Amino acid sequence: MTVRNEGLRLMVYDRTCAGRWGLPGLTASWRVGSVLYRALGRLDDWRGVASWPEALDWLLARSVERRIEEIQYWGHGTWGRVLVDRESLDVQALAPRHPWRARLEALRERLVPGGEALWWFRTCETFGTTRGHAFARAWTRFFGCRAAGHTYVIGPWQSGLHSLAPGEEPSWPVEEGLRPGEEARARTARMSGPREPNTITCLHGQVPPGF
Repeated sequence: MTVRNEGLRLMVYDRTCAGRWGLPGLTASWRVGSVLYRALGRLDDWRGVASWPEALDWLLARSVERRIEEIQYWGHGTWGRVLVDRESLDVQALAPRHPWRARLEALRERLVPGGEALWWFRTCETFGTTRGHAFARAWTRFFGCRAAGHTYVIGPWQSGLHSLAPGEEPSWPVEEGLRPGEEARARTARMSGPREPNTITCLHGQVPPGF
């Protein structure tokens, strides 16, 4: 078996999103995706989690001997936030007295250096509106790495994918992904589709150049 010399590529997903009435929920899709990505050589490891502290603790434990090149999170999100079982991770988590701050600081030290690492939030809407811009800006500056996220509701199609490097300003419109007339209220995002901007599918394993 070939051993990669690069950093780890890790994925965490929300394991709490079960279906109703015996039907599979989104957790089942995310679990299948993680197994597929691992089989295709796109991930080194993955874990389903029920809270953000669990996710951060696993990432720290998994990276003791090898730095991290990429972290993907598959779960729910909204403007400027990513969720595990309705527990929000947002810019407030970067505040000095936040209970997760120490974990995030420790994780920052586990990333490959030089701004080459990537956080990819494969969640609905996280980079949309002014709140999404603020989240992308704060996250990249805190971690000193790139971050990628979406401005639309995502599923098999995943639209509005944008990435930001440390020190850059978001270049995508704050109204991208919103329904007409929603710019001021930002209550309803649009569904992804093949004709929407910066669209990939759930089978894409990399952020395309220029996104």
